[in-house]
Amino acid sequence: MMKFHYPEGATPLDPNEIEGLIPTHITTRAELDRWEQDNINEALAWIEERKPKNILNESFIKSLHRRMFCNVWKWAGKFRQSDKSVGVPWHQIHTDLKLLCDDAKYWIDNKTFSEDEIAARFHHRLVAIHLFPNGNGRHARLMADILLEYVFKKRPFTWGKADLIKSGDDRNKYIESLIAADENDYGLLLQFVRL
Repeated sequence: MMKFHYPEGATPLDPNEIEGLIPTHITTRAELDRWEQDNINEALAWIEERKPKNILNESFIKSLHRRMFCNVWKWAGKFRQSDKSVGVPWHQIHTDLKLLCDDAKYWIDNKTFSEDEIAARFHHRLVAIHLFPNGNGRHARLMADILLEYVFKKRPFTWGKADLIKSGDDRNKYIESLIAADENDYGLLLQFVRL
């Protein structure tokens, strides 16, 4: 079994989750990242073909994660079944996700925030719930971009024009912006997403 080295702020997988790795020849984090990115590129093509609008529901959210990681992880598209150092207790995921989707629909219908702020808040809360064993940040960023592009008809976020998978200053700024959002301060996140 491969030993994973995680970038700062990443949530480690437990041994049962690691056993869900489909390509058994992977031995390094770089190989895993490449396989995951290839799978994500397939998901991006699927999104472009379908141009989804009905995205604020558990079915679509799980389907997107499955599309993003189905060639890499057996548990792709399935909610985590263990508690992590971040995220809600695993048994609250369904309830908290339903509440988030309902909140986002309300924000959209009532124009509670700007479209960018709705997408940023949705992204932040999705990350905070931490639905899946792995890929939560990438999944939540893509969900926010789908919301912007196909629901609001706006350009997706630039996400600091950075590779947020690897450790570094850009990832640190992203994590700092999420921590500020935990305190209901979305200023840093709104700056970062449109750099």
